[in-house]
Amino acid sequence: MADVFDKEKRSDIMRQVKSKKNKSTELRLIEIFKQNGITGWRRNYPVKGHPDFVFPNQKIAVFVDGCFWHGHDCRNTRPAEHQEYWQKKRERNMKHDQEVTAMFEARGWTVLRIWECELKKKNKAALISKILSLSTK
Repeated sequence: MADVFDKEKRSDIMRQVKSKKNKSTELRLIEIFKQNGITGWRRNYPVKGHPDFVFPNQKIAVFVDGCFWHGHDCRNTRPAEHQEYWQKKRERNMKHDQEVTAMFEARGWTVLRIWECELKKKNKAALISKILSLSTK
């Protein structure tokens, strides 16, 4: 089924959708930070590339990526309808993620990308270790 809006109108509509306080990812990570005494992080930090969290003193940018939207195949979730559209969307997101990571690294920042599924695992020891190893440098 074709989109009822042209590309420009659809883009304008989607631009109006703003995300705030994604409970399944960002708030879970805040909980992990607090439970493990991880300090020095900031949200909504005014830097080009819009990381979800930054540790400004250590120049660490943290992105919490949704598995479906950013191309992680942990669950192999693929919509049955409009497969071509969703595949192209995910590919664009993955390309954008690579560009943003490269931009931060060129500025001397360390980039940490955390998958949504990592936050849902009961045993988060590996994730906590990864965060602590970077944030305490």
